[in-house]
Amino acid sequence: MKKHDVKIGKLDYCQITGSRKLFEAIDLGFQPPCGTLLTKETLNNPEMYYPLRLMICPESGLGQLDYVLGSEICFPADYPYRPGISIPLRDHLERLAEDVILKNKLSRGSLVIDIGSNDGTLLSFFKARGMRVLGVEPTNMARVAKKDEINTIQKFFTKAVAKNIVKKYGQAKIITMTNVFAHMATLGEVMEGIMVLLDANGAVVSESQYLLDIFERNQFDEIYHDHIRIYSLKSLVNLFPYYGMEVFDAKRVQTREGSIEISAGFKGNHPINPSVKKLIKQEEKAGLFDPKGWAKFRARVTREREKFLDLVQKLKKKGLTLVADSCPTRGVVLLNHYGLDKNTLPYVSQLPGTEKIGKFIPGTHTPIVSNEIILKDKPDYILVLAWHYDDYIVKNWRAKGVKSKFIIPLPEFKVV
Repeated sequence: MKKHDVKIGKLDYCQITGSRKLFEAIDLGFQPPCGTLLTKETLNNPEMYYPLRLMICPESGLGQLDYVLGSEICFPADYPYRPGISIPLRDHLERLAEDVILKNKLSRGSLVIDIGSNDGTLLSFFKARGMRVLGVEPTNMARVAKKDEINTIQKFFTKAVAKNIVKKYGQAKIITMTNVFAHMATLGEVMEGIMVLLDANGAVVSESQYLLDIFERNQFDEIYHDHIRIYSLKSLVNLFPYYGMEVFDAKRVQTREGSIEISAGFKGNHPINPSVKKLIKQEEKAGLFDPKGWAKFRARVTREREKFLDLVQKLKKKGLTLVADSCPTRGVVLLNHYGLDKNTLPYVSQLPGTEKIGKFIPGTHTPIVSNEIILKDKPDYILVLAWHYDDYIVKNWRAKGVKSKFIIPLPEFKVV
């Protein structure tokens, strides 16, 4: 087994350093895998629940789950996540492509490879600017990308896949990974594949959920089985040297209400931006690797949950209606942790035409329906599960004449 690969099941040591001196950040109980939405056929079948606990390794700075499900469970072929349907996310990915091209002075025809490329949205922006593009995506979203003429290999990324790509296309000037680098149990396999695939002077650009944002903004709903690891910058700086590489640039971005974007390359081939040391100092100053800081985090999460459930009880007594809008993966965690079943929340609405409509939330069995129902039902309150896009969502509904009150559950409970 490669050094940084882990097996399915209990994980009681740091995936980067091997240290067993971990402490518990938060325990969200037992939850179903949130990406495996139920169908009418599977709705009445027994469901599997797994531990959902986040642990912190002070030595490496890594946040990680203490139980690993593996890619086959978390990312089945019909995995429903699709970035291309979100206008704010599309806009962000276009800006990311422009930024990467500019910073790395890419010439037309440079090869850009996206690991976990999904429906090809990010690559479409590179392609429009004259780059050669290739996606690697294990789910059926690869077929969506191919229909849009984004060249895609439908496989999990491995060292063998990387070798085959190099034979056929050459090495990549840029390897991108957005919302995927935290997901793979086979971390060592992926890193070795990157070593094979990356041009000597190329760069890996990774964007992942950021542990500091989760910590500071009460984002327990970003802790779910897909995210085996939640990175601090300290942890990424510690990881890459195992593979002859180093992080040379880093910044916080607002995607998904707080992500860390890093650039890494082979050691000594890129000047180190002062932002790297500066951001690690911020992490340490915030108490990100201190058990006392995470005790305060747990208290805040409990407080926001109690505020929400108190309102739910008041709405029930008054006979007022409550529904949910938007269905990001993180919303499944929130619904299960808050105990909101289909009796409390009759449905979750979603953009028309998406793959999630007609399915059901695991655990709560809440049906997912087209959001056109909001205009017909005119509910009294709407819970915004994609609260990280709350301004955009509320503005959109107001423009359509919706007068409902909107509940924004996090980072602090509020009603607008």
